[in-house]
Amino acid sequence: MPSTRTPHYPHAARTPLGVETVTGEDTPARLPGEARHPAHRLIGRDPGEYLFVGLRGDAPGTPPPHPESAGLPLAPGDICFYDTRQTPVLDFPERFRATVFLVPADLLGLAESDVRRIARTPVGRASRLGTLLSPLLSDLARTSAEARPPVGEMLAWNAVNLLATLATEQLGAQAPGTTGTRSPVLERILEYVELHLTEPDLAPDAIARAHHISVRYLHKLFKDEGTTVGRWILRRRLEECRRDLMRYGRGSRTIAAVAARWGFLSATHFSRVFRAAYGMSPREWRDTAGRATRAGRT
Repeated sequence: MPSTRTPHYPHAARTPLGVETVTGEDTPARLPGEARHPAHRLIGRDPGEYLFVGLRGDAPGTPPPHPESAGLPLAPGDICFYDTRQTPVLDFPERFRATVFLVPADLLGLAESDVRRIARTPVGRASRLGTLLSPLLSDLARTSAEARPPVGEMLAWNAVNLLATLATEQLGAQAPGTTGTRSPVLERILEYVELHLTEPDLAPDAIARAHHISVRYLHKLFKDEGTTVGRWILRRRLEECRRDLMRYGRGSRTIAAVAARWGFLSATHFSRVFRAAYGMSPREWRDTAGRATRAGRT
């Protein structure tokens, strides 16, 4: 039967990136999350350490449909993604250790549809990527929780990159947020968006006109992906801005220049949507990433 004990997570660390790492023993009853009604049950086979990745979504009050599987069996060392809005119930041995990364789904480049798919497929410790990443992620979780802030932030960012790679592998795609099963039309549209991402007037009507389809059909294609045209463009622009701010730091490009380069006409609007997506201002992100980079060089 699922454990009914009170969750016990003695070690926790949170970074300005919005990434939180928690570890616990003594059979925690359930994983960290906002949901009151779990979507499914996780079944542990043996004592040991299990790794979980809790994905925070855009709308905590509106959980997605339940995963199809009522119960997912896990072995020690397996890595399991889950939606924090539908926290699974744990049916585990009396003694085990839980290591949990709580990460905004957008930080991994995952759309809503990706989160639903990835939550149904644990990464086995015995798999090719699981063998490599399971012990590494475990070490990163422990070390980042114990390290001083600059180093801890750098380690957390490294963990995010590894988790993004893992998510991409699980989705069978070439990049986070892609599924490998899209229609040729949508694939061409996404390529077009990438090529014109820096243009401020990139909009649904222009995209539809360039591909000889209706705007209505364009919106349907993105709806099937669990997103909208505008949200996709905004997310990709923010991702590129985030990379540029980390790459250039306090160098030759100002925050306003980086925003303008990726199609933002207003620096104020850019700052507002950046904070909404990542939980910090562009300046805070630039300074945090800069400290982590310097710490990694020392």
